[in-house]
This record gives sequence, structure tokens and C-alpha cells, in this order.
Amino acid sequence: MSTKTILKLFFTGIFLSLLIYSGYASTQQSVLQWRGLTAGPDRYWTIATLMDAYFGFLTFYVWVLFKEPRWLPRIAWFAAVMLLGNMAMSAYVLLQFARLTPAQDASAVLTARNR
Repeated sequence: MSTKTILKLFFTGIFLSLLIYSGYASTQQSVLQWRGLTAGPDRYWTIATLMDAYFGFLTFYVWVLFKEPRWLPRIAWFAAVMLLGNMAMSAYVLLQFARLTPAQDASAVLTARNR
């Protein structure tokens, strides 16, 4: 199976999971009635929010897999992103900017693979 097909299946799975669970959550409670952590647990939208966050972390991690050619950094960054979320993600992006040479444009952060 090609990488392109795997990525299409992966992101289709994310899209359908979020669509289905958000639809289910909306039948249980209006999103306008969700009170987050200010009152008793509003579990349906809390779960939907957590799903959205972690699928976002996985989406970012697909880019890390592209950028990092070796398995040890890939595994370490996976653990960091899953445990620390946006803190690890911003640290990774800052590290990528620090690796740029003065001649490189900022777009190289997104498109160039690490050595």
C-alpha cells in the first residue's frame, strides 16, 4: 500500500471519527450548554474536545514523521507530543527554525526533511 493511500485512510478515519462522535455528542447535549470544567462533567463534549485535540496532535505528528528520517527521534517526539501536546509541538517547530541556515527561507521548515 502506498504512503499516499495510507495517509488518505488515516485522515479519512480522523474525519469520520470526529464527524460521527460530534454528531452523537450533539444529540446528547447542545454544545451551547457545555460548561467545560466549571460545573459537573459534561462528558460528551469533553470527550469530543479531547478527541479533537489528540487527532490534532496525530496530524502534527505525521509532519514530524516526514521531517525526521531516524526512528529514535520519531519515537521520542511521538511521546513528547502525546504527553505535552502543544508545548512539544511548539518546541519542535522552534527547533526546526533554529536549524535553518541564514540563506534558507522560512518555508524550508515545512518542506525540507532533516538530515
